[in-house]
Amino acid sequence: STQSTWGKSSDRDREQHSTMADNLHSGDDANFDEESTKSTIKEVCDQILGQETYTHTKVGQLTNQVVETILKHMTQLNKPFKYIVTALILQRNGAGLHTASSCYWDMSTDGSATFRYDTNPSLYCIVTVYGLGL
Repeated sequence: STQSTWGKSSDRDREQHSTMADNLHSGDDANFDEESTKSTIKEVCDQILGQETYTHTKVGQLTNQVVETILKHMTQLNKPFKYIVTALILQRNGAGLHTASSCYWDMSTDGSATFRYDTNPSLYCIVTVYGLGL
């Protein structure tokens, strides 16, 4: 007769996993750094949007480029987080926008950074990065 071990773990496996998790969450890497994330967002927006003129047909492509580039920068930090990146590009024409978000998470590890890029005379870009500790 065969006995399935799928989904079972030994005490040694649990101990190794616990030690790995403790190592992942030790030190500064365990905290989401809001200020450096805002700096990353600004740098990426400067690079991608700095010289752009708002064009309706290019907004989708630009938004995707901003989100993907920021996500790439964040994951290259090799910190113990899952990331969610959102971006919104608006034409500068005097229209108002109000937005809000709410999260239920672990305040000791998780965090978010929102940055409003407004140095381009023809558009605004609002980016939010959520970092969820592993």
